[in-house]
Amino acid sequence: MSAKNKKPSQRDGGGAGDSLGLRMNQLVTATGLPKSTLLYYVEQGLLPAPVKTSPNMAYYHPSCVERAQLIKRMQSQHRLPLGKIKVILEAQAQGQDLEALIALGQEIFGQGQGPMLNQREFLRQSGLSAQALKSCQDAGLLLPLEPGRFDQQDLAVGRMLARDMERGVSPKDLSFYNRLGAMIVDQEMALRLRLTKELPPAADAEMTLALTQSARTMRIYVIDRLFQHRVAKAHHLKDEEMLS
Repeated sequence: MSAKNKKPSQRDGGGAGDSLGLRMNQLVTATGLPKSTLLYYVEQGLLPAPVKTSPNMAYYHPSCVERAQLIKRMQSQHRLPLGKIKVILEAQAQGQDLEALIALGQEIFGQGQGPMLNQREFLRQSGLSAQALKSCQDAGLLLPLEPGRFDQQDLAVGRMLARDMERGVSPKDLSFYNRLGAMIVDQEMALRLRLTKELPPAADAEMTLALTQSARTMRIYVIDRLFQHRVAKAHHLKDEEMLS
């Protein structure tokens, strides 16, 4: 058979398998993401499961390329955790505006803050021991958005907590921040629900964005001003009036 009339085989990169989608090595090349990341996306339900033709052969739908790149963008540029990305993708599939949801997520979670750290690197850079980290997490003082992955905000708080512990301040001493913070967030969520209950998705996102910005301002302003008023009326550093 001449080269002109030769049909492509699976060994040549063609064949019936190609009609089923992309093999993993092709998906890695097309997305620029490592195999481990792509498999994790599949495991978390962010990418559709492949079609398996044998225990060692799987084919991924071509749409996985664009979807994986979108997930990567939402993680790296918009700092969205995978759980929120999954919710956004599900909302997009229902016809909601993707960019509006990304903008809201970015307001809530902030801009990208550099590389994520695994626990080992986080402990090294923060100065916390593994036991101290557990104590801080048990007290609700360190709250990474994804288990075992720490961003730069986590690192800054971890370093501060390490210094506090050197001064004799235990995580248990500071656990009221989590307890009282949860009460504030509960009230914020209840207010948001009341104001957005009857709104369509686009208006809901717009209202939630505005409420998020207001909440962030009020948290800082009210707590700082309460602190400042207490200090202003105190006669000296050990004045017990600062407690009431």
